[in-house]
Amino acid sequence: MSNSDLPFLDIGTLAQMIRTRDVSPVEVTRTMLERIERLDQKLHSYAFVMREQALADAREAERKVLAGHAVGPLHGVPLGIKDLFWVAGAPTAAGTTIHKDFVPTEDATVVRRLREAGTVVLGKLQMTEGAFATHHPSVAEPVNPWGANHWAGASSSGSGVATAAGLCYGALGTDTGGSIRFPSAANGLTGIKPTWGRVSRHGAFELGASLDHVGPIARNAADAALILGVIAGYDPLDPTSLPQERLGWSEHTGDLHGLRIGIDPNWNTDGTDAVIVEALERVLKVLQDLGAAIREVRFPAVRTVVDEWQEDCGVQVALAHADTFPRLASEYGPALTRLIEIGHETSAARYQQVQLNRAALRGRVNKVMSEIDLLVAPVQPFAAPTHERLGALAQDPDLNARLIQFTAPFNSTGHPSMALPCGQTSTGMPIGFQFIAQHGGEAALCRAGMAFQRATQWHNAHPRI
Repeated sequence: MSNSDLPFLDIGTLAQMIRTRDVSPVEVTRTMLERIERLDQKLHSYAFVMREQALADAREAERKVLAGHAVGPLHGVPLGIKDLFWVAGAPTAAGTTIHKDFVPTEDATVVRRLREAGTVVLGKLQMTEGAFATHHPSVAEPVNPWGANHWAGASSSGSGVATAAGLCYGALGTDTGGSIRFPSAANGLTGIKPTWGRVSRHGAFELGASLDHVGPIARNAADAALILGVIAGYDPLDPTSLPQERLGWSEHTGDLHGLRIGIDPNWNTDGTDAVIVEALERVLKVLQDLGAAIREVRFPAVRTVVDEWQEDCGVQVALAHADTFPRLASEYGPALTRLIEIGHETSAARYQQVQLNRAALRGRVNKVMSEIDLLVAPVQPFAAPTHERLGALAQDPDLNARLIQFTAPFNSTGHPSMALPCGQTSTGMPIGFQFIAQHGGEAALCRAGMAFQRATQWHNAHPRI
């Protein structure tokens, strides 16, 4: 195998090659570090490369393999970490300038679990300021490897770009309004936003605590499932984390017979570009051919909760930044500043109304999901927008609400979802869709995602860099 093939192996294949000593963790890590050094000057996906630590981790992983002590499916596999997760000894700025000198002395729980599984941490991946909408003015924005003039996908942009470009085998991301699913769709990847509480948030900078979800971004559903299986589970350091349950996707390797998949044609097509609608029709055909039972459902109205997302998040982010804003307000970028100001302007009575509306939506979604196993929806109503179109979205509240209309509702309700590639535009930009499951339904997500990708090839496409 040539070094040009190595960066795009799936994690399962790579881990097996490491276990059988066909390739060494040190060789793999050196290949990835050399690729980062060569390509990331123009892609800007890494905020900080941990070269020496990564090589040390790789040597330790290799020592264990040679001693016959490989410890799991991620042993020796190099991954990237979004820069809001604490990594002991590494700068962790969370896309800001106010935290540029912060160096944690401990790992976030998810990072610790990856290390215990033998993962090699390549470095910290670039992100938007504080995990909100845009990058700090002083930060070089990650460049979509499929098209430099196109959006790379919001907060977890570095995680998406690095994974798509073969600069890591997968990455950790977070999703507060769509920021695992947006970069997955924009970069032709597979990402999982788990059930809220499924994965510990200890050691992660907050945006909106009750909206923040931690999950993996990878090149296929099987890889994403492997990462999720390592990082998920109860953490006493995060009292909101859920008890560990067996996620169970490994036992589902066949078709989708018996799986009830819901679709709301009206919701999915309302203001949605034709190219997305056509891609969803192809998705449903594949799912039917795999034996799934397709059912039309009526999804509840989400516009109120979508419109209130900024107030909901704003109050929480104002609390998260209380120690530094307004004290260091001059060091904040305009988008995050405005979100915090929205939080300060929102009254207690108004915030309570927002929470009541959110709880009502959760109940209505639970009712719909009780009748199906999965819901199919777009990730966004258009393919990865150009920077020009994105600028227009930022100036128009109605257009911005359109952007998050299929993602933010499930941050508000806590339901798990998986974004997968399902096509390309006429200009070659990836198109994504998402499965949404009942609370705790990650096994159904992974079963359907793996089956869909056994029957399609979109996840095997890579950008030409």
